[in-house]
Amino acid sequence: MARVSPVPDQAAAIATAGGEQLVLLADYHAGLERALRFKEGITLPSRAADRRERVLDLVSDAGADRLIVLGDLTHSIGAPGYDEREELAALVAALDVPITVAKGNHDGELDRVVAEDTALADQLTVTGTGGARLGSIGIVHGHTWPARAVLEADVVCMGHEHPCVRLVDEVGGSRNERVWLRGQLDLDVFPQFDTSAQGPTIVVFPAFNELCGGTWINLPDQDFLAPFLPDALTTTATYLLDGTDLGPYDRI
Repeated sequence: MARVSPVPDQAAAIATAGGEQLVLLADYHAGLERALRFKEGITLPSRAADRRERVLDLVSDAGADRLIVLGDLTHSIGAPGYDEREELAALVAALDVPITVAKGNHDGELDRVVAEDTALADQLTVTGTGGARLGSIGIVHGHTWPARAVLEADVVCMGHEHPCVRLVDEVGGSRNERVWLRGQLDLDVFPQFDTSAQGPTIVVFPAFNELCGGTWINLPDQDFLAPFLPDALTTTATYLLDGTDLGPYDRI
């Protein structure tokens, strides 16, 4: 059984698959600050350098052979803008390991941009929207139905949801916390299968970019974004970034 181990206090995990040591993260959203400025009127200094340094530290500390991004490496739905391309180029140039991106809904034209840039193409691979399988681990963003090969892995790692919880204290104060969601998949929900057998473990990653909003999975008026969640979940556990076990998401 493949083991996907979250890095304490980080929205990233480490795993071994296909003979490689992997660092996995989801929802990097390069260039998000520009979108917030022009679409929401929120002006924030760019955190591109901080995001890049955190990734470099994770890869170095893990002795990783490859970086896996579970979708939404960039932020624009269409072609990446200048800020995104600049941040992407700086990240790729700083890393000395290859990058595999499970194509997300915000990576609409990322594969074309990569194909047209030799420096990016030499180091960065973009999968189809159904994801891909790396040894015993399936990787997918989660905005579409996963490929059958992904669901035949031992563990499926996905992003897209940006899962978080709203916690309320005894005096009524509240805070939002990014969380990990781990569960078991029921294959009967997926059109690729005609079976009620228990499927792989699924790990839904918190957004690496802390500026992203999220799905408050413990609020009744919030819906999951993936077309197969929560219907495909048979069991769940929810963890804060520091490893605190909050129990099933629907009982928090």
